[in-house]
Amino acid sequence: MTVPRGHVETLGDGTDVRLGVFLSNTKSRRAKLTTDKLTALANLALEWAA
Repeated sequence: MTVPRGHVETLGDGTDVRLGVFLSNTKSRRAKLTTDKLTALANLALEWAA
């Protein structure tokens, strides 16, 4: 899955989530993530977390 850094998701309650920034930051900091968090991200089809 590829998400551009500037991508923003709007939730049902009107809250904006900067998904692209979250994924970019998480990917760059993946060495510090716990095994549980990496597994959860891999289950969401994020190839770099596998």
